[in-house]
Amino acid sequence: MPVVARSAIATLKPTQHGGLDYAALRAQSIPPEEVLDFSVNTNPFGPPPAVQEAIARAAIARYPDARAGDLRERLAHISGLELKQVLVTNGAAQAIWLLALAYLEPGDEVLILAPTFGEYRVASELMGARVERRWSRAEDDFRPDVEGAARWVKERRPRLVWLCNPNNPTGVYLGEEEVRLLLEACVEAGSLLAMDEAYVNFVETPWDSAALLESEHLVLLRSMTKDYALAGLRLGYVVASASVIEALGRVQPPWSINAVAQEAGLAALDNGAYYRDTWQRLRHLTRSFYDSLLQAGLEVIPTDTNFMLIHTGDGSRTRRELWAHRILVRDCASFGLPEYIRVGTRLEADNRRLVAALTHPRPGSHPNGMRPPIGMLSDGQIDSRETLS
Repeated sequence: MPVVARSAIATLKPTQHGGLDYAALRAQSIPPEEVLDFSVNTNPFGPPPAVQEAIARAAIARYPDARAGDLRERLAHISGLELKQVLVTNGAAQAIWLLALAYLEPGDEVLILAPTFGEYRVASELMGARVERRWSRAEDDFRPDVEGAARWVKERRPRLVWLCNPNNPTGVYLGEEEVRLLLEACVEAGSLLAMDEAYVNFVETPWDSAALLESEHLVLLRSMTKDYALAGLRLGYVVASASVIEALGRVQPPWSINAVAQEAGLAALDNGAYYRDTWQRLRHLTRSFYDSLLQAGLEVIPTDTNFMLIHTGDGSRTRRELWAHRILVRDCASFGLPEYIRVGTRLEADNRRLVAALTHPRPGSHPNGMRPPIGMLSDGQIDSRETLS
């Protein structure tokens, strides 16, 4: 008789992500460099030469620092925090899994403000938690009902609340007062608020969320993958109270951050002026890109970051039609938004190429179908449907 995996694994629905499918490219004999990839939300300017030089210097013949001590110290200093409040992770995704592993037990209730990144659901369900999602509405430009969510937290007292801010895929960025309201509800309910800030450096005027860390009920997840153009290295970190960081450190596998990633991260932080300049340039490109999409007659959701949702009527069909131009976009069906695509801002010439492909489709195609949105709740209440997140 075969050994059977846990039941949570057998019923788990995997998350879909953006990015190139290299197996599919090999099957079609398409070189990756021939694809214009709008499906990911990374810094298109790439890293400075100093990062490449640091990678070349990385010691790969010996084990790396198991806890990334130098990088951890640098991040703590930059964040104005103590060393014991910072943990370096293998991308923000590992931080999500560590939180679920450290804090969730079978039967625990979890709240996710949706639509949002799918790993929150997957990691929670794998630990046997009961996931509830509170959906924002298209007619509100997907801004969540924070007051309603706070009331729900006080009533239901979930173990963990997941908030992506700025949110993926909607681009909505909540202000300090809104987050403080939700955090106060979590404190009253004895819940842990996990706020994923992977895209915060792309926001025009971000507020200082670290100022809320006086509460032990808040955990901040941050990424260096997208904003620092280190997608191939996987690098992120967590800032929280010392007790939370200790718990996460206990369940983190040793040597999670390889030597190359550690050296690249240090070099990136040493070149902060370069990145601040590219983020500013990227914000300008995003505003121009957004305006050009609107001028082309497309329905685009307002965004606070470097990516945006476009209503096309059938996201899957739009993705297939754009693939004929060797352009890859994110079909948002896995977010519960089948009528949308998500696109990340690229350089100006690339953005023009996408607008042209969307507005001049091949004969017989209709990428800008405008059927009314489906799959969204009319009252913004909890949805327990088995849709992917």
